[in-house]
This record gives sequence, structure tokens and C-alpha cells, in this order.
Amino acid sequence: MRRGDPARSRSGAGLFALCAAGLVLVAILAALGTWQVQRRTWKHALVARVEARIHAEPVEAPGPAEAGGLTPEADAYRRVRATGRFRHDRETLVQAVTDLGPGFWVMTPLERPDGTTILVNRGFVPTGGRDPATRPQTANAGPVTVTGLLRFSEPSGGFLRANDPGAGRWYSRDVAAIAAARGLGRTASVFIDADATPNPGGWPVGGLTIVSFPDNHLVYAITWYALALMVAGALAYTLADARRTARRSTPSPARPDVRR
Repeated sequence: MRRGDPARSRSGAGLFALCAAGLVLVAILAALGTWQVQRRTWKHALVARVEARIHAEPVEAPGPAEAGGLTPEADAYRRVRATGRFRHDRETLVQAVTDLGPGFWVMTPLERPDGTTILVNRGFVPTGGRDPATRPQTANAGPVTVTGLLRFSEPSGGFLRANDPGAGRWYSRDVAAIAAARGLGRTASVFIDADATPNPGGWPVGGLTIVSFPDNHLVYAITWYALALMVAGALAYTLADARRTARRSTPSPARPDVRR
């Protein structure tokens, strides 16, 4: 009984391990591509839902009790309205950069008839409008009705900087932190981005909400699928090359010695 060639056995085991690893990698890359296709479908459905909310008739903004049951996926950018009186003495300026340049969002508490409060981002003022005395026309003391888009709190800060309530430096619209710093009572955990209805004196400028959802999923999917095809192609070439090498190394059968 002839013993097998140890070198050939080791080579076969290595080829098997390489094929197994290659197949696993192809499966992973293909799965990532499929996941990106699914994410793209989900993103398009989300954009369609948000577009429908933005252009729908406004509904009453939620109070503190209702706001706790809302989610960004189902309720962000919903068109809402709220009626009450602005507490201009409790406004908060949040650093912002818009198409109008650097400046601030004017976050003003709106006290509603039931005694609850909802923060309203009345819009943008430039750096020179930071002091309320420079825009006295904005301090409307009467009852108002605000229409805009429902937004969710931004507790993580912005511009790579954390909010500093003690120093009055705000980089994100953190509803809970603003309510605590301004001594507000029962306040909804969401806020309203006011629409472009002009304010007296022209400031703040509302209606600057940017509704944007990056959609690079198709590019990512093509990339993952292309990598899967490249690995599959390399694996096929390796197997074909190993087969050709094996054929060349196999000795030809001896021809019979036929003598006359």
C-alpha cells in the first residue's frame, strides 16, 4: 500500500482552508451589500413619511404628558401649532451657523393656557442681534399662535462642544437643560421650529429648518457587492490555478515496452 505524499496533503489542506475562508468572506460582503439595499429602502420610506408630515395640516403641539410617548421616527418634523404667551425674559440663545451667517437660534418659552410650556425656536438672529434690546419689536407680550415643525431635544451638544448653562453658552437645543436653567415649570420634552412667518422688525428669521437625510446606501451596496465579486473571482482563479498545477505535477502513466 503506497503512502500519500505529505507535502501534497498539506497543500490540499491549505487550499481547503483558503476556499472556506474565501467563501465566508464572500458571504459576509454580499450580506453587507444586501443590508445596504434594505437600508436604502427604509431611508426612502422615511423620507416619504417626513415629506408627508411637513406638508400636512398643522395639529396641536403635544404637552409634557403627550411628548413622552413620541419618537423621532414617527413624529419628527410633524407640522404643529401652539397658542400662548412668550416668556421673552426667559429666552435662550443657541449658537448657530445658517445661510444667513453665524449667529444664534432664539429659543423662547411659550406658556400655554393650561400652564404648561413648550420651547419655540423662533428663528435666527445674527451676532449683532444677541442683545434683546437691539430687537425690541420681537418682544410681543400678547397671545400668539405659532406654527412650525416638531423637533426633538439635542442633549449631546453641538460644534464638538458641550453646553455650559452656568456661563450661558449653548451649542445645542437641549430642552431639559434649558428648562432647568431658565426655571421653567412643566415643559414638553420637544420644541417647535417656527415657520417663515415674518416677525415684527424682521428678526428672528424662522423657516430655516434643514430637512436632509444623507442617502449613500446605493454607493455602499455597489461597493460591498463589487468586493464580493472580486473575492469570488480571486477564489475561482486560485482554484483553477491549483487544478492546473496538480495536473502538471501528476506523472504520466508509463507506456508499455513493446518489442518486436
